Amino acid sequence: MSAAANHNGAGFDEFKGDIEAVERRVSREFDPGARALVVSFLVFVVLLSFVLPHTGDAKGFDVLVSSDVAVREGISLPSRVFTWFALVFSVGFSVLALLTRRWALAWVALAGSAVSCALGLLAVWSRQTVTAPHPGPAWGLIIAWIAVILLTFHWARVVWSRTAVQLAAEEQRRREAAERQKKGLLDTVDPDPPEGTGTS
Repeated sequence: MSAAANHNGAGFDEFKGDIEAVERRVSREFDPGARALVVSFLVFVVLLSFVLPHTGDAKGFDVLVSSDVAVREGISLPSRVFTWFALVFSVGFSVLALLTRRWALAWVALAGSAVSCALGLLAVWSRQTVTAPHPGPAWGLIIAWIAVILLTFHWARVVWSRTAVQLAAEEQRRREAAERQKKGLLDTVDPDPPEGTGTS
């Protein structure tokens, strides 16, 4: 192996740790692109739904804190759990994921929002089957549920696209590692045998 090759290999080894650190940092992040604007709007819609009536005179914040108005309207457990899940995951973790661009937080926002979709269905159903004189679901609850469903869809697209990119990058790294190993084995073989060892 020539001196220039040895120098280049040594130079690569010096920066290999830094390159791997950058790759690990990038692999933990995602780029939502234009979808970030859509997610931000949906988070705002979910927040807005808390000041809208969820059933009767009970607004979203009344359901959230189980106020006297919520008790008077006969708010059931599915509605309370849905509002908390929507606040914590569809709003809280969505905002954190957008601010930090952390892939793990996007996963949490997706998982929590997916559970919120089912809880929203139960919340709407529980208000539709409530006995008189308690009111049925109001449009604030419907808006919150639809916004959570849309948030789940968009987080799923972000997470899936990031997963596809990550798998492609890992496959590329495996190929490059195999190529480097192959070249390393070839370089260890001396292409020019010493003089006098050849056949006459």
